[in-house]
Amino acid sequence: MTPVQVREASRAAPARWSPAPAVFVVLWSSAFIAGIPGVLAAPPLLLMFARFAVAGVLLTGYALVRRAPWPRGRTLAHVALSGLLIQAMQFGAFYSALGAGLPAAVVSLVQGLNPVVIVLASRVLGERIGAGQWAGFALGAAGVVLAVADRVSLSPLGVALCLAGLAGLSAGTLYQQRFVPRMHALTGTAVQLLVSAPAVGLACLAAGPVRVSDWSAFGLSVAWMALVNSIAAFILLNRMLLRSPASRVSTVFFLTPAVTAVLAWLLAGQPLHPLAIAGLVLGGCGVLLANLSTRTRVI
Repeated sequence: MTPVQVREASRAAPARWSPAPAVFVVLWSSAFIAGIPGVLAAPPLLLMFARFAVAGVLLTGYALVRRAPWPRGRTLAHVALSGLLIQAMQFGAFYSALGAGLPAAVVSLVQGLNPVVIVLASRVLGERIGAGQWAGFALGAAGVVLAVADRVSLSPLGVALCLAGLAGLSAGTLYQQRFVPRMHALTGTAVQLLVSAPAVGLACLAAGPVRVSDWSAFGLSVAWMALVNSIAAFILLNRMLLRSPASRVSTVFFLTPAVTAVLAWLLAGQPLHPLAIAGLVLGGCGVLLANLSTRTRVI
């Protein structure tokens, strides 16, 4: 089935509500909280190498038990390349920004701009964006800015790394839906993780000495990100990409900065500012409007 046929089939399907986007946002946002002690205990690229390796091995074993079909030939190459963009480039850059001292809220802010990049590049997938969707994107972007407006600090290196991470996430999402729109969620995610682990590992070795200062913090951070963020969240993301256009799926990232602030308040005792609450509400309205303003079915 071609990408156009996939999109047309989803447009013809009846609309229905799914809890997947809400669950995905919470799982995805938790990575920023789990990553803070991790980057303090070890180099960020080492943290990502361990995350990808552990998650990749576990997911591969599960896929083998389930006897899930594996990508082959040209499809395998497309899955691998999308994985290098979405996994290695995105997270290698974002967590290196955290390690460089950029606040998690700022990293989350930049990642939350992913829908804007996706919609600007939507012609790659031949998607049409209506006035209602544009309004939803505008509201969502405003919510992203509000969520972290009172905590933004700038670091040239950190900002450059964040932009590289955003480029990896956006380009990888577009590439995946363009070339492997029917990628199997289990085996496709496993391949993406397995090709990303050595790539990030080599980059870690090239970056300088590798040392872990706190094995407990490092182990807990890796365990959470591998099981919750790399496996559970990415299976959800890949399944949503199977059902809806990339521009629509990407709208959930409008909510990540505000949800990250809420999780930091609940789990790390950081104060929850009124602007974060306003950003959560505004971002939610943007996601709702962007989704209701299209005939494709609910992700």
